[in-house]
Amino acid sequence: MDNFHFIGIKGSGVSALAQILSDLGHQVQGEDTDAFLFTQTPLDARNIPLYPFGEAPLTPHMKVIASNAYDNNHPSVLRCKELGIPVQRYHHFLGEWMKGYTSIAVTGAHGKTTTTGMLVHALQAGEPPCSLIGDGTGTGNPDSNLFVFESCEYRRHFLAYEPDIAVITNIDFDHPDYFTDVDDVRSAFQAMAAQTGKQLVVCGDDPQVRLLETAKDTIYYGFGTDNELRASNVTVERDGVVFDVHYKNTAISRFKIPVFGNHNVLNALAVIGVALVLDRDMEGVKAQLATFAGVKRRFTERQWGSNVVIDDYAHHPSEIRVTLEAVRSKYPQRKVVSIFQPHTFSRLEKLMDDFALSLKDADDVFLCQIFSSAREGAGNVSIEDLRSRIPNARLVSDDIRSDMSGYDDSILVFMGAGDIQKYQDQLLQS
Repeated sequence: MDNFHFIGIKGSGVSALAQILSDLGHQVQGEDTDAFLFTQTPLDARNIPLYPFGEAPLTPHMKVIASNAYDNNHPSVLRCKELGIPVQRYHHFLGEWMKGYTSIAVTGAHGKTTTTGMLVHALQAGEPPCSLIGDGTGTGNPDSNLFVFESCEYRRHFLAYEPDIAVITNIDFDHPDYFTDVDDVRSAFQAMAAQTGKQLVVCGDDPQVRLLETAKDTIYYGFGTDNELRASNVTVERDGVVFDVHYKNTAISRFKIPVFGNHNVLNALAVIGVALVLDRDMEGVKAQLATFAGVKRRFTERQWGSNVVIDDYAHHPSEIRVTLEAVRSKYPQRKVVSIFQPHTFSRLEKLMDDFALSLKDADDVFLCQIFSSAREGAGNVSIEDLRSRIPNARLVSDDIRSDMSGYDDSILVFMGAGDIQKYQDQLLQS
């Protein structure tokens, strides 16, 4: 067994990887900021030692893995260099480690985390896999030869991976601090598809996905009749969505998922597509899908008085649109209030009008100050630039409970990838 040390262990992907290695019997420790993040809860449950940056005990035999959120000039990375301890980047380590497994990558501009979580849950019907989900959940199963993981396109990091099977949920312009336009994004997915070993399972309803050129065996899924794997007869019920699934014009079954929105039907189709490739028992997959409880920070619901508070990671206009569509689907008669925190100045600047248009789908809009990520400092835009584009939009005050005090029997949707949870915590405190 090896001894691992993680720099930035509270990052969602890094935390999940640390959990996997711990489950597999390795010694694991890590360092990060003192601030509590939800990703450390499973680390604490495994008794994984956590240290403030720069204070962790290091030994020469340790394998050090660094989060991509911190560059080579970070003091903890420099400290390892001074001690003569090699530092490997998260994606490079993961790319090598997964070669010991049959690997399934779930990628796409949006929907990666939910689809990965849904796939992992569905596969519990047979051999439970090792898994890495982008909500900070990792599981290592010593007897498994299967590894399911979320694969991120940012800075083309997913090109460090050569999965056996790859799911592509969609292709959209995002990460404008790195990609120049949607064609640049698509070129990254083109390269990723080319190095997938066995099979692609991709959303055929997405026009950018359809532009990919590949000689790999491919299953296209979606609502359109030109897809091999297709959903139809979608019915929204009180506790979820029901739909028929056909594969190559042959009926598979009628499925139910306890989550809402057409995007989740597409996510379920991706899962069914992978199950077909793996030749899994479809009745078992169907039963598992019917009990999928979701993943962290994706349409997570709590109650505040007569109001429902929804926490969602949506931080791109496309994600905001599908989140609000799912809210309207589940709660068609109730007022919808969006509380949104932009994540990165560059994304807001490049997609300003799209953000404004997507947020107008809510009845009322509150905006939080822009979250400045570790990879980006200040920018050339302000929250006022977005507020001015949305009629009647308001800024969140220092007292979120006062901001929300006028709402009854409403749906309060908190969206963002930064620290928007602090506002929810203030709201929900007793």
